[in-house]
Amino acid sequence: MTHPSTLLRPALTEPGDRARPSPRAAHSLPTATVTALGLFAVARLTGTLVLAATAWATGKHPLVLLARSWDSIWYLGIAAHGYGRTLYFEPAIVHSDLAFFPLYPALVRTATALTPLNAGTAGLLVSWLAAAAAACGVYAIGARLHGRAVGTTLVLLWGLLPHSVVLSMAYTEPVLTAFAAWSLYAVLSERWLWAGSLAALAGLSRPNGFAVAAAVLAAAAHEVWLRRGRKVPHRLWTGAALAPLGWGSFVLWVGQRKGDPLGGYFKVQRLWGSRFDFGVGSLRFMKHLLLYGDRFVFPVTLMIVTAAVLLYALLIADRTPLPLLVYSGVLLLIALGGSGFFESKPRFLLPAFPLLLPLTRALVRTAKTRPWHATLVVGALAGLSFAYGAYLVVITHTPL
Repeated sequence: MTHPSTLLRPALTEPGDRARPSPRAAHSLPTATVTALGLFAVARLTGTLVLAATAWATGKHPLVLLARSWDSIWYLGIAAHGYGRTLYFEPAIVHSDLAFFPLYPALVRTATALTPLNAGTAGLLVSWLAAAAAACGVYAIGARLHGRAVGTTLVLLWGLLPHSVVLSMAYTEPVLTAFAAWSLYAVLSERWLWAGSLAALAGLSRPNGFAVAAAVLAAAAHEVWLRRGRKVPHRLWTGAALAPLGWGSFVLWVGQRKGDPLGGYFKVQRLWGSRFDFGVGSLRFMKHLLLYGDRFVFPVTLMIVTAAVLLYALLIADRTPLPLLVYSGVLLLIALGGSGFFESKPRFLLPAFPLLLPLTRALVRTAKTRPWHATLVVGALAGLSFAYGAYLVVITHTPL
């Protein structure tokens, strides 16, 4: 009988094949990582070139669009001047930069201090390096669970999502995904101190970075339950304690500045129009969308969110390890249950790469028997990703 702890320590090969990798295969892992990273880089570079061509054709500068669009402007402002900017629109709509988490601006500020780059270029450098680190982490998890082919394909599909253009912009999703992927990998390999430390950094990246801490805490609780009656190593307790510190410390700091330690940050978010209302706002907007229609980006958003829900159901059915289920589930819950900025929900789900595991495994199986079918699917995803990414950044005036 399989011990329940295998949920945290899955096999390195396909289900049914319990043989450990040979030393030769182990030595080939770095090469496979480079291959996955190369495919990811080609995908994102091609998407960026399509965006650049679209921008030039419409009289716009691609680097400006990539470095200084929407939230990027807020992050770069924090990097240059620190916190303190507030825009007042009406009593119920006040935009404060305290809504933005500090790690990415700190990295940009460090990059500008150590290099001659300006803030926008430094922001892109940080995002691109983080995207590369994230791709390596995504590959590592896919390869650990189901082999190198799945790991490589998982990275490629993640780089070809409709909103993957964000991975080429001065945004925080690449930073969050990098810390999340390696934290989850550390959990799967029972490196609790690394898992907790990286989860804390993920929590300093974005509001939904708490999903990483939730995954670490759930995995730690599961391990403690499995060890009941036996000694629990101090590394596990320390890692679990570290995991929520990043997110919690910033929320408390903002609350202290607003005079309400526990509720101040959430008040800032409400004044932006963002609140967790268990999906009531999202349902109202979907009703409006179905009855009256709206701009093209909104029905596409609805389709992407619906696909994410279906993929999560498949992820559960696939007996995915607990940390990945909790991480993806919390990200999905935040996206579905939050009101405001409906068009941004696909971006919020971009770090939820485990949702792609069922599709990736099916695609790898198809490639073995019907390679042209798999090629057609990847080609269609690439065309959609490149075209839609250019549309989002260059054509539409809807916030990302």
